[in-house]
Amino acid sequence: MKLNKSLYNLFNIVTAFAVTMFFSCKNNFKEVQQIGVLQNQPIGIAENMNLKYTDSGRLKANLISPKMLDFSNRSFSYNEFPEGVVLYLYDEHNKKSVIVADYGIVYNNTDLIDLRGNILITTETKDSIFAEQLFYDEKRDWVFSNKPVKYVSSTKIVTGNAFDSNRDFTSYGISEVTSTVYLDDDASL
Repeated sequence: MKLNKSLYNLFNIVTAFAVTMFFSCKNNFKEVQQIGVLQNQPIGIAENMNLKYTDSGRLKANLISPKMLDFSNRSFSYNEFPEGVVLYLYDEHNKKSVIVADYGIVYNNTDLIDLRGNILITTETKDSIFAEQLFYDEKRDWVFSNKPVKYVSSTKIVTGNAFDSNRDFTSYGISEVTSTVYLDDDASL
């Protein structure tokens, strides 16, 4: 009988240990789930950002945003600007063009800036370009879009389905033109 009682006590201890392990594993599982959630969060948040891109000591671009989320903890790291962005692009004579967008992402490994939502570009010559999405390639100093755009100058309004330009908007192209309206200077008389 003593052996059965010892076995019974051993069984109770093993059962208690197994139940404890089961519940502790359940708690650890919840902690592991939380770690996964935290990895989807930015590792940093910055406010009132003012990023400058220079080449050989000359300012080429200046990105300003009220808020930046840093996702450099991802395998394809990026910085997100959920509250909008203003991007100043400077030519070799320090003349600037301004791009304003509702949202932006800078992909760190590619030096590509993806701008989205109510984009307005104002060039040095006071021309305007409107788009819903636009990319700026910092390495190639090139601005492009594969979405509908509208280009407004003092002499014409051109709409199309794609756009590409150099950084200072002196050499640009609109592809798949959908309309061109020439503005008559005499109409204002």
